[in-house]
Amino acid sequence: MVGPGYRRAVDLGTVLGVWAHPDDEAYLSSGLMAQAAAAGSRVVCVTATRGEGGSTDLDRWPPQTLADVRTGELQRCLSMLGVQEHTFLDLPDVDWHTPLSEEGAAEVASIMADVAPDTVLTFGPDGMTNHEGHKSVSHWATHAFRRHAPIGARLYYAVQSTPWGEEFLPSLQKLGAFRDGADPPVLADEEIDLDLVLTGDLLDLKVAAIREHESQVEGLIAAFGEADWSRAMARESFRLAETKSA
Repeated sequence: MVGPGYRRAVDLGTVLGVWAHPDDEAYLSSGLMAQAAAAGSRVVCVTATRGEGGSTDLDRWPPQTLADVRTGELQRCLSMLGVQEHTFLDLPDVDWHTPLSEEGAAEVASIMADVAPDTVLTFGPDGMTNHEGHKSVSHWATHAFRRHAPIGARLYYAVQSTPWGEEFLPSLQKLGAFRDGADPPVLADEEIDLDLVLTGDLLDLKVAAIREHESQVEGLIAAFGEADWSRAMARESFRLAETKSA
């Protein structure tokens, strides 16, 4: 598939995204998944937890009900994007300092073997925000890719571009989006291997899909401001971590 917003031609084939919480997939790969699904590619999304540990307002979103709330948010988001295959691993979600249960490793390996993806999208070892749950998912997806992905498959880690970082990282750092003040993975444009710039209807679709994650998105929009938040969502970047060889 070659989308009009890609900076380089790319054929994604069957796409498997492996993420930690509802909304990870939306921020980092909404446009990519929507374009792939619209082009007829198989798109499979895996979410390790239901995000009950991620309340942004304990009065409005108590942990006792947050899992159900975020489940519905994710289902509506994926439906808007045209993604019809989704799996929850149903691992407990605690906080961003705690790795996820290692039970997830075997489940991700089984899904990898079953789906046989051409393209795998996930966090890098940095976890994007230094979130320990994100790092767990990266570790599982990477090892499952090495053992079970078909020959020629590609593993991509989510990154941000240097221009994006220069413009938008100060707002995220002010919001406290990175655990222990860690730096996110930021690469120069020429180091980015899968790079989608969203405009027009595709950007509008991504923004609408993210808004379905109502319990999570308000603080982010406030930190950026409405106009800048929409622009910040307009680029999805990944580095090629590995290509599966014989």
